[in-house]
Amino acid sequence: MTDVTERAPRPVRLGPKSVAVLLLTGAIGVVAFGWPLLVDTGSGLAHAQDAPWLFAALLPLLVAVVVATISESGMDAKAVAMLGVLAAVGAALRPLGAGTAGLEPMFFLMVLSGRVLGPGFGFVLGSVTMFASALLTGGVGPWMPFQMLSMGWFTMGAGLLPGPDRLRGRAELAMLAVYGCVAAFAYGVVMNLQGWPLITGLGSGISFDEDDPLHQNLVRFVAYYLTTSLGWDLGRAVLTVVLTLTLGPTLLKALRRATRRAAFDARAAFGKPERRPEGTAPGSS
Repeated sequence: MTDVTERAPRPVRLGPKSVAVLLLTGAIGVVAFGWPLLVDTGSGLAHAQDAPWLFAALLPLLVAVVVATISESGMDAKAVAMLGVLAAVGAALRPLGAGTAGLEPMFFLMVLSGRVLGPGFGFVLGSVTMFASALLTGGVGPWMPFQMLSMGWFTMGAGLLPGPDRLRGRAELAMLAVYGCVAAFAYGVVMNLQGWPLITGLGSGISFDEDDPLHQNLVRFVAYYLTTSLGWDLGRAVLTVVLTLTLGPTLLKALRRATRRAAFDARAAFGKPERRPEGTAPGSS
C-alpha cells in the first residue's frame, strides 16, 4: 500500500544551470519592470516610447528559460503531457472571470500545481499557461511577456513554500490560501508597474514623471495602484482564497495521485535477456 505522505516525484527538477538561468532572468525581469524608477533623471531613457523595446526583448528570454529548464531536467513525455493538460485547463479558466471584478479562477490552479509539482515545473507551467491564455483570448500584446514572467514567478513561489513532504491537511491549505492572497496582490502590483509609465494624463498626483526622483515616483505609483487597481486585485485574491479552501483538498489529492502514478522519476532499464534451458517454452516454470 502506498503511503499517501510519500514525496511525489517532480517532473522538472532545478539543476545548477536552470537555477542560474532563472536567477539571471529574475534580475533582468526586475530591471525590465522597474526601469523607469532605476534610470537617472534627465538620462533620456525614461520615456514611454522606449518601453516596447524592452517588451520585445523579454519574450525570447522567457522562451530561452523554458527551453533551458526542460532540456536540463530531461522532461519526458509524461511530464510534457501533464504540463499540456494543466496549461490548457488554466488557459480555459482565465476567460471565465476576465473583466468581472478581477475574478480569475486560474490563479488557484497555479498555486496548487506549483505546490505539488515543484518550483521548476511551476515556472514553466505559469509561463506556458499565460502564453496559451493570451492566444485563446486574443490578449497578445506588449504586456504578454511580462504576464508570462509574473505568472511564472507566482507559480514557482508556491513550489518554494516550506514542508512539501510533511505538511498536510488544514495547515497546508491555510498556508496556500495565505500565499495565494498575498501573491495575487503582488501580481497586480508588478503588472501595474509594467504599465504605469506608459499611461499619461492621469493627473500630476499619480502619473509617472521621469524628471522626479525615485521616492516621489514611488509615492505616485502607490497612489496610482490604490486608485486604479486595488479593487480589481482584491477580487482576485478573495476568489483564490475561497477556491483554495473549498476545492483545494480534492485537487491536491488528485494532483499528487496523478504524479505518483505517472512515476516521472522512473527510468527505463535495459538488461540482458534471461537465458532459458534448451527446449523450455517461454513462460513455463
